[in-house]
Amino acid sequence: MFLQEKPVPGRLLLDDTVPLTAVIETSQSLQSHTVRFYRIINVIRRYSDFDVLNNSLMVCGISLPLPPKKLIGNMDREFIAERQRGLQAYLDSITQHPLLSSSLIVKKFLDPNSYSANYSEIALQQVSMFFRSDPKWEVQEPLRDIGWRIRKKYFLIKNKDVPKEKHLLSWVDLGPDKFLSDKDLQSAMKLLTSLSNPYLCPLMFSSTSESSALLIRPFNENGSLRDHICKVKPRENYLKKYCNPKKSQGLELQDIKLYGRQILEALKLLHDSGLFFGHLHTTNVIMEDGVCRLTDVENGMLGVPSALRAAFTQFRKINTTESVDVFSFGHLLYEMTYGQPPACVPVDLFPSLPYTAVVSVLQSILSTEACKSGMPTVSLQQHRRLTRAKSHHGSEEERKRRKILARKKSRQSAYENEEEVSFRNNNNSGSGTSSPLTCPSSPTPPSTTGTSVCY
Repeated sequence: MFLQEKPVPGRLLLDDTVPLTAVIETSQSLQSHTVRFYRIINVIRRYSDFDVLNNSLMVCGISLPLPPKKLIGNMDREFIAERQRGLQAYLDSITQHPLLSSSLIVKKFLDPNSYSANYSEIALQQVSMFFRSDPKWEVQEPLRDIGWRIRKKYFLIKNKDVPKEKHLLSWVDLGPDKFLSDKDLQSAMKLLTSLSNPYLCPLMFSSTSESSALLIRPFNENGSLRDHICKVKPRENYLKKYCNPKKSQGLELQDIKLYGRQILEALKLLHDSGLFFGHLHTTNVIMEDGVCRLTDVENGMLGVPSALRAAFTQFRKINTTESVDVFSFGHLLYEMTYGQPPACVPVDLFPSLPYTAVVSVLQSILSTEACKSGMPTVSLQQHRRLTRAKSHHGSEEERKRRKILARKKSRQSAYENEEEVSFRNNNNSGSGTSSPLTCPSSPTPPSTTGTSVCY
């Protein structure tokens, strides 16, 4: 499907992935009082509002440049101009941060009219109605702020018949990109519940209405691939987990190769089944016993905007769902490799790494040339070089393995040559002729350029 296809006509919905801008147009005092207001486009805010916003964002662990309070001389003209510049710099630091700018706290501050709905309350009402119709389920606890989507809420639930098993219920508001009719959407969701693959997180139940959807999956305590990279607790507030992770680091080469292949296998299955994803990123990959499983595969069908929309819509050649998935895989591969997503795309200068073949794959997806000329296909053959990544002699364990292989090959070569010499001597003694003995050839050590993992 091409991204230019239009959704079916319906109610106008807001795309929460569109970055908001904030420019302080002017400041004014209220009837000579010391209270000063700042007009941000069509919103008027006091300094105390900025202070409340800053306190709400302290959970992210980032030191934001909010100008300090001043009790005396706060009506001085120079101070007012300096304060306005400081508040503008403060807003810029927020709106330029991808997670902070997309948070409900910031959206409400900058656009209160569009974000006045209480989605937690709406979700709770919808979930309560569902439980009345299917009483075997029971809510254990709401999982607040574990995900970044404003119009998506999570609940930990259990089946009364199997109380020890935990399940994750998610409620999501249908997004602006919904293009399927209600009937086709229900059919597509049934297809998803029937898919079975080790690299897809199973969808146990789905129910859609004109405005929202309810979904039930097994709950995984290990969290997402991003939780694994950032070394954080899965149930913590997402701003606390991901805005400024202290222990985040890239994965080992063997894990990059393993997880990369598993994710490509899942994408290929979806595409071969006539489905698309469009929402591949590290928080949509669940980790379980060393296996990656894609989750939230239904997002595209539900019309939910992609988290990377602002990144890929700037390139004309990234205009199909497959090319979006490949572009997203490049983002994910970068984060697995370096421990953080790329600051911006395209990327032409990659930090040094011993994994040269991984960088080669990244260049084929995220470089300026790749973004302008088009993405490779989701094909295991296309990314086979990822599994042949050079390790530059790798770890001590890798060196020991090569030495063992070299010794085995040396013994095998010597044994074969001894048999050959014995065979020739026997032939020579039988024919009465003589020929010079052939010295056994030197053993050929295995290649030291790296290891290769075949599919």
